[in-house]
Amino acid sequence: MTTEREAVAHLLRRATFGPTADEVDAAERAGYDATLDRLLDPDGPDRGAAGTLVPALGPDPAAQLGKGAGREQRQQANQQRRAQVTALTGWWLARMITADHQCREKLLFFWHGHWATSVQKVRSAPLMLRQLETLRRVGPGPLGPMVQAMVRDPALILWLDGQQNTRRAPNENLARELMELFTLGVDGGYTESDVKEGARALTGWTVDRRTGVARFAPRRHDPGPKTILGRRAAFDAASYAGLLAERPEAARFVAGRLWLRYAGAQAPPPADLAGSDTMTTLRRIFTAPAFTGTRGTLVKQPVEWLVGAARQLGVRPTALPEQTRQRLSAGLNALDQVPLRPPSVGGWPAGSAWLTTSSLQARMRCAGVLAAAAAPTVLARLTAAPPAGRADALARLLVVDGWSERTRAALSPLAGEPRRLLVAGLVSPEYVVS
Repeated sequence: MTTEREAVAHLLRRATFGPTADEVDAAERAGYDATLDRLLDPDGPDRGAAGTLVPALGPDPAAQLGKGAGREQRQQANQQRRAQVTALTGWWLARMITADHQCREKLLFFWHGHWATSVQKVRSAPLMLRQLETLRRVGPGPLGPMVQAMVRDPALILWLDGQQNTRRAPNENLARELMELFTLGVDGGYTESDVKEGARALTGWTVDRRTGVARFAPRRHDPGPKTILGRRAAFDAASYAGLLAERPEAARFVAGRLWLRYAGAQAPPPADLAGSDTMTTLRRIFTAPAFTGTRGTLVKQPVEWLVGAARQLGVRPTALPEQTRQRLSAGLNALDQVPLRPPSVGGWPAGSAWLTTSSLQARMRCAGVLAAAAAPTVLARLTAAPPAGRADALARLLVVDGWSERTRAALSPLAGEPRRLLVAGLVSPEYVVS
């Protein structure tokens, strides 16, 4: 029988990056329904996020160079580009940790993985920031406005070669991934002909790297009639996006992707999961009877693992020395998940792909950095418990429902070394798999 505390802890572990013990206490007092309401529709401004200021990136330095720029100027511009990417990545990780509206911040990370776009090809931190701002704005709402916004998103256009898509030489990349990965899914009922016709609908969009603006060039667009998914019309980007978003296959596919990331693959998604907007779908996920049974089955993604651990240990990146921040970034790189750098248009893997021998070693190194940076108040809570009770105090701190006998046996000898105890808890199966 699941207790109220176990139920709200499970909800918070999945809906946020990682709850603190105090947040679980408050949720237990409020009850499951009230906690869910607060997560999905938070009151007031997000003061934690507001305190993490967006970096002043400025324009893309390389895009501002003239045709006559020399090698040294280009090298300097590329160095500035890399610095912009580092600043943006660090800012977003800090915001994930400090945000009060945790459900909204984690949802943004979901959409970033869904519309997987990599700065390594886009080569513009300002454009990646604009994409994040777009997804933050439209992500909680209906699918239609999101698809409309994303087919015009400069970063996505560059990522999937949309600027090369012209009436004389259609490029199918964006149309194909729009159907296969973003809206309908592999089994979404479309054909190769639909992809080709969809590519024609998307012709004409270019990106001005100097201004960072996506513009429609009518001379590059194919205005002729196209037949897509059984409908014939003079489709353009807007009408094509609308056609895809209104398909029932799209609602089911996106709802299934949300279920996979928030509930896991152990239980199939309910048949009536898709709601009128994202937040309605999330409510259905978190109130589905099958959701309760997914406890202890979902492997945390590295970013989720690090951000949740930082929140629970009171680690604030902006207060850390630069060398420590670099070590945490290197830890995510070793774990193969760095924000803004998905490995492909398919996004990051899920499940046991994160549980390799090399990832365990990288996780232990990263856990050591986190434990060394843990807030004194957190260590004080841990050491306030008698040595025999410190494993239980650690479970409360890390919001773990309980330890297996094997894990408890590994933790007990570390009771007198709080930081090593933290490391062991952070890499334990009970913590890594939520």
